Amino acid sequence: MNKIVVLAGIIALLGQIGCTSKTEEKVEAATYTVTGPLMVDTSFTKEYVSQIRAVRDIEIRSQEKGFLQNIYVDEGQYVKAGQLLFRIMPKMYETEALKAEAEVKQAEVELSNTQSLADKDIVSKNELAMAKAKLAGAKAGHSLANIHLSFTEIRAPFSGYIDRIPKKLGSLIDEGELLTSLSDNSDVYAYFNLSEPEYLNYQEDKKGRADTKVNLRLANGNLLKYKGEVQTVESEFENETGNIAFRAKFPNTDGLLRNGQTGKILMTVPLKNTLIIPQKSTYEIQDKKYVFVIGKDNVARSQPITIRGELPDLYVIDTGLKLGDKLLLDGIQSVKDGDKIKFKFENPAEVMTSLRLKAE
Repeated sequence: MNKIVVLAGIIALLGQIGCTSKTEEKVEAATYTVTGPLMVDTSFTKEYVSQIRAVRDIEIRSQEKGFLQNIYVDEGQYVKAGQLLFRIMPKMYETEALKAEAEVKQAEVELSNTQSLADKDIVSKNELAMAKAKLAGAKAGHSLANIHLSFTEIRAPFSGYIDRIPKKLGSLIDEGELLTSLSDNSDVYAYFNLSEPEYLNYQEDKKGRADTKVNLRLANGNLLKYKGEVQTVESEFENETGNIAFRAKFPNTDGLLRNGQTGKILMTVPLKNTLIIPQKSTYEIQDKKYVFVIGKDNVARSQPITIRGELPDLYVIDTGLKLGDKLLLDGIQSVKDGDKIKFKFENPAEVMTSLRLKAE
């Protein structure tokens, strides 16, 4: 009985070995498709984090000290240029203006009397000059009093949106104290940073450069319906980051954008003599991308790569590959690092063309 059991076990083991051998033969017999990087002149759209600023954004501050008597607007309200926003209690300044006005009238009467006497040679010309100077001084005092009085009324210097109002009615306001902020959002600026190599490529390739028009992707993922235009580049690079700031201007006809928002600039970047590969030839481990490069010994070896940009079904390569390398195109999940494989090579141009046609 024991002999029969042992014999049955040997037969089962031989059966497993036979199956394993057949499986290995099938794996060895599998033929994979291999291609290579293709060098092309192309362009791709790159995203840059941007900060949105109003074309005009200022602080509204008190020019006089006093109690906040009136608030004529609310937070977030749209106001027009010249509209009255706040009033600082003006009683003292009104009194000063009335006093200065009375002094002007008094000086005018004195000048009239002195002029009459001077015409009759009763008083000297110096006294007439003194009377004229007194009137001029009174008028200057009156103008100054009126200016101080006008400072008790704070008006909008331009049309825009009112920000938060920290002070409430009756608050004692010091000279220069912040009352609110005013933003003109009819157009907005989007500031974004480019690295030094990207900046150099942008400036050196003025003829081949894509249109200076750019798109703005909003925080909710939607594209702003208006295109912006790159207007200016700042004068210096930031020492810490090595980046330089670009500024694009966007119309904001419907008032959707506000000062302080964020978004992403979509800029078309032209590339010359760059390598592209199919996205399907890559795999990812811990946010890093790899490909299998097939050596002269037909062994597949894992190779890390960095991506410069994306096209439909294609990656633009930054580092990790060179022209002439052979890449595993299919069977990424089946092949392991160090496996020796059989393959058929497909022309990179034909592979990329078929991918692009499929994408279109």
